[in-house]
Amino acid sequence: MLYPRGIQPVLGQTVGARRVTILTGPRQSGKTTLAQQLLTELGHGTLRRLDDPALLEAATADPVGFVDTGERPLVIDEVQHAGDPLVRVIKQRVDEDDSAGQYLLTGSVNFLTAPIITESLAGRAAFLEVWPLTQSELSGSPERFIDHVFVHPNAARDLPDSTLTRYDYLERLCRGGYPEAVRLSPRMRSRWFADYVKTIIERDITEQFGLRKVNELHQLLRLFAARTSNELVMTAIVDEASVERQTVYDHRAWLETAYLLHRIPAWSRNLTARVKKREKTLIPDSGLAAWLLGKSPAALAKPTDPATGQLLETFAAAELLRQTAWADLEVSLWHWQDREGAEVDLILEASDGRVVAIEVKASASPTKQWFRWLTRMRDKLGGDFVHGIALYTGRQVLPFGDRLTAAPIDALWSLTSEGTATERLMRSPGAA
Repeated sequence: MLYPRGIQPVLGQTVGARRVTILTGPRQSGKTTLAQQLLTELGHGTLRRLDDPALLEAATADPVGFVDTGERPLVIDEVQHAGDPLVRVIKQRVDEDDSAGQYLLTGSVNFLTAPIITESLAGRAAFLEVWPLTQSELSGSPERFIDHVFVHPNAARDLPDSTLTRYDYLERLCRGGYPEAVRLSPRMRSRWFADYVKTIIERDITEQFGLRKVNELHQLLRLFAARTSNELVMTAIVDEASVERQTVYDHRAWLETAYLLHRIPAWSRNLTARVKKREKTLIPDSGLAAWLLGKSPAALAKPTDPATGQLLETFAAAELLRQTAWADLEVSLWHWQDREGAEVDLILEASDGRVVAIEVKASASPTKQWFRWLTRMRDKLGGDFVHGIALYTGRQVLPFGDRLTAAPIDALWSLTSEGTATERLMRSPGAA
């Protein structure tokens, strides 16, 4: 099944404007499908997949001939398998010819961590990321929550009551967003996640970095998963894993390069003198995180399960992270915490310094206490504070003061490119 992707128009525009476009993201997130769709839309171009042993052998044996043949744009899928020589040839070609639309390179490793890519193609290439599916991509209409909440600060207040229950959210977070996995039954999805992690650790990372102690990496991934959406204290990981400190840092870097881990940096605007600088760690797909923790919707539905809150935050953070890749506004994702206990789960900061602050709650009954730190942030930031939203598992949108709103979690995918109900009404024929 083909899903409409929010990044798709951005990809087409970027390939049309830049000499080289580099499309990265987790394995099985849909990069190859996007590349194929682009060539279909263009009506020309060449696709070469380096997971084909014959094509990989050709690329490594004669990188010059491999690059010089084929109609443009030349799409090289999983380019990391061919190594540095192929990238150097591409650099030479785009230095000789500065026309746009020559190469689209895809890969399941984060090329921003690969010196040969960043150094050789600096200023020559545009980098785009493809993450697993968002909830609205799954339903057929990529959402614009980020753009709407910055442009129309009260947009969330215009949403109708949600039809989703708390259990519905738990099912969605356990399903995740990998295109192949979402179509499977829970039992088959569990097996898919097991195969997925095994392939990345025991093939991709081993091939890329020559790793041999794969059991250590499996163990560390689960330890990081237990801390998803929490402040990352590396000494605690080192102590629990009982391996050398440098090994833990190296393994974390490899897991990040393979998109099994992501960091959410700490945000600071001098709101207090005691801001914490530690990052949060994030498993960038809630379904994968739930599988790593051995959690099902039924288990998470128990009031005493401590993982429910952190997995719902992981679910919301992943939705926002995916949207930043195609939002019209340039927005980055942060978190905030100080040493006195004040914290805000997620912060969206636009390039002009404006901020949308978000709390994520597992409860279905909002309280004024949820807005304690959002209120402090609003009062400190003044006009730069666009809105503070507490996302929760209830059904009603409720105002809690100036620029403070409790909204169902599905607000993240209910603000689509069609706008809110009021915006649609104002655009309709006969509207005043």
